[in-house]
Amino acid sequence: MRALVTGGGGFLGSAIVRQLRARGDQVVSFSRGEYPGLAALGVEQRRGDLSDLNAVVEAAKGCDVVFHVAAKAGIWGDFQEYYLANVVGTENVVSACRILGIARLVHTGSPSVVFDGSDVEGGDESLPYPAHFEAHYPHTKALAEKSVLAANSRTLSTVSLRPHLIWGPGDNHLVPRIVAKGRAGALRRIGTRACLVDTVFVENAAEAHLNAADRLAPEAPLAGKAYFISNGEPVPLWDMVNAILEAAGVPPVTRTIPAGVAYAAGIACEIAWRSLRLRGEPPMTRFVAKELATSHWFDISAARRDLGYFPRISIQEGLRLLRASFEAGA
Repeated sequence: MRALVTGGGGFLGSAIVRQLRARGDQVVSFSRGEYPGLAALGVEQRRGDLSDLNAVVEAAKGCDVVFHVAAKAGIWGDFQEYYLANVVGTENVVSACRILGIARLVHTGSPSVVFDGSDVEGGDESLPYPAHFEAHYPHTKALAEKSVLAANSRTLSTVSLRPHLIWGPGDNHLVPRIVAKGRAGALRRIGTRACLVDTVFVENAAEAHLNAADRLAPEAPLAGKAYFISNGEPVPLWDMVNAILEAAGVPPVTRTIPAGVAYAAGIACEIAWRSLRLRGEPPMTRFVAKELATSHWFDISAARRDLGYFPRISIQEGLRLLRASFEAGA
């Protein structure tokens, strides 16, 4: 088939592209930059912004399926920027599918769309969207997911996948942040609870997207639904952080601050960054403080059943691959 991957040069997007090309599919990547790695794979690259409907339509012409992976991530920033990229951009992708008669849309969502600040332990897809969001990213991703699922019809089959804490070699977000803060001695355990969290190795997350695309059709069990995607191996949060640090040759995190202190620091930082118009991300926010002090792991039996999803690369094997990439200087 011929597939459009928005954000094809990103971490998850490039893994999806690699797997599509490995099985012989044609791929068009839509992003704001050029990526030599994609060119080497024989990928057609279209440059543009998701907020430009015409550019999205031009990129999607001739495609059979769209993988909408691109999004504005992060814990801090202007709401309008998040809204433009995540909500308007997603609405444009849906519109492009309708204009061109593309029948399948696989959207990359986020488990943060159901996070209300409390523990999630074995949560499934019946979890509701919260009434209030502590950050712009989960808020706008929730709005985007709602529009994707509402667009499901007899002519456009849609699904939203919610991969949790994607990591692996080539990560340009989660792993580099952990390692950089670890090397600087800036990491602290939040609270003393052994909070379990789910993560997902990047190749597993990518394979879930391909499985969804292959099974997506009108009246299919997955059409119009959202699915949590993880490795199915919840582990204590700080054990996972320390395992990543060990793979990078960085000492483990041992110092702890109370969860209440972290949350108060998040409030103080947010006030300071807003009132003083400081650049960059605050070192702590309310959202991050709650994320690091709660459990969040999910029941992925629905993805196993409807997507045929099976995480082939275990956390242990993934850490071995991550360590090898650090040793190779990647």
